[in-house]
Amino acid sequence: MSETIRVGLVGAGGIARSSHVPRLRAIEGVEITGVVASSLASTRRAADELAIPTAYPTWEALVADKAIDAVVIATWPFLHAPVTIAALRAGRHVLCEGRMAMNADEARAMLAASLARPDRVAMLVPGPFSFFADAAIRRLLREGAIGTPRSFRATWAGAVASTGRDQWRRERRFSGNNVMTLGILYESVARWLGQAEEVGAGLENFAPWQAGPDGSPVPADVADHAIVSARFPGNVVGTFEISAYTRFTPPNAVSIFGTEGALHVDLATQQIALARPTATSPERVEIPAGERGAWRVEEAFIGAIRGVEPVTLNDFATGVAYMAFTDAVHASAETGARVRP
Repeated sequence: MSETIRVGLVGAGGIARSSHVPRLRAIEGVEITGVVASSLASTRRAADELAIPTAYPTWEALVADKAIDAVVIATWPFLHAPVTIAALRAGRHVLCEGRMAMNADEARAMLAASLARPDRVAMLVPGPFSFFADAAIRRLLREGAIGTPRSFRATWAGAVASTGRDQWRRERRFSGNNVMTLGILYESVARWLGQAEEVGAGLENFAPWQAGPDGSPVPADVADHAIVSARFPGNVVGTFEISAYTRFTPPNAVSIFGTEGALHVDLATQQIALARPTATSPERVEIPAGERGAWRVEEAFIGAIRGVEPVTLNDFATGVAYMAFTDAVHASAETGARVRP
């Protein structure tokens, strides 16, 4: 591979334009040389608007081009597995958007493709909700700040757009088993508590239609309200509530309750607070600068390609774990039984 890393972009939507393109271009020795979008017209438009020299007719043509060193996959989930597997087989490094795949079987196929090419970097865009506090939360739990963790409550609101924007999020043909922001919120909790060992779930679809891109009704078959109970290592139990109908309250948070206190993580204001039985009110925890994380996805991807850092957030094995959790949510909701991911 040449010293310059040449990146091809599959998908040119919001996250690609707001983050991947400008952040990759800010890294010395990285060039975005090709793009393909959902149609020839949108591909040419993206190439012009983003000043990318080559507009490919198909994603297959992009990943097959030996002039491309790395592929960034910023499409809807239904294309994540086929593009990732083809790109790895063609010898390309891969950065794939979060919501790894349509289901755990696809995720495992992606992992297998990455293991077959250990010389190529395979990385997922990690859920960013808790970047600011992950290290501090793990330290506080390790130090026994709340005693022994016993339970948690995680909530997220307003996860379904009422307009035609991003309508794919509520269509299973595009999103598979992914439900709103459930997998991303679970990803944060799993960083602190480990992977879930058992899941019970209820899913509701209160609005089985939505506004399409032109405003006309489009069927929606992804749940817009989810209640999930889960058991984590150490016999820690808790609930996830993700709903489109609690957006008028500020519940985007996770609270972890222990034998000697509670830790409240406000994901909206990016603050954490510690409550103890002897205190009259929770005390805000100052996060040391060395522990406060931030978005550096593109930098980490290029650093991994150059061999200067390992992939930590997120490797494909982590993605398989959160897709297995998502599959277990659906299995439990369908059968009424508790399911092991």
